[in-house]
Amino acid sequence: MKNLTTAIYGKFTGSAFSTSIGGRLYKSRAPQNPTWPYAVYYLISDVPRDTFAEKLEEVIIQFSIFSAASGSTEIEDIVTNLKALYDNCLLTVTGNTHIMMNRQGSSLASISADTELGTGEYWQADLDYETIMQKN
Repeated sequence: MKNLTTAIYGKFTGSAFSTSIGGRLYKSRAPQNPTWPYAVYYLISDVPRDTFAEKLEEVIIQFSIFSAASGSTEIEDIVTNLKALYDNCLLTVTGNTHIMMNRQGSSLASISADTELGTGEYWQADLDYETIMQKN
C-alpha cells in the first residue's frame, strides 16, 4: 500500500487542497497539538478482487478534515478543494494501473469537545473514496 499512499500524497503536493490546509495532510494520525486546519487520511480496507483474468485491489480511503473556525465556510472551502482534486481522478500508482477513484459519501459536523485549543467546538468533514487498481 505504500505505492498508493505515495500516489495520494504526490497528487496532493502543490494543489489547492494542500494550500487550503497549509500542507498539513497526515497518514493515519495527526501529530500532538497540530496547527489547524489539517487533514488525516486512512486506508480503511484493502480487498483483492480476482476475476481470473485480472488481479485487482479495491481500497477504501477516508479523508478527515478538521477546522477550528467558528463558522463552516473554511471547512466547506477545504472540502471543495479536496473534491476537485480526488473526485474521479487517476493516480499514478507505481506497479499498478489505477482504474478509478470515486467518492462514496461525505459528512460534515460541528463537534463540541476538549481539544488542545481548549473547550469549544470544531468542524469535522469525512469523505470516503473507493479506488480500484490493477496489478501490472
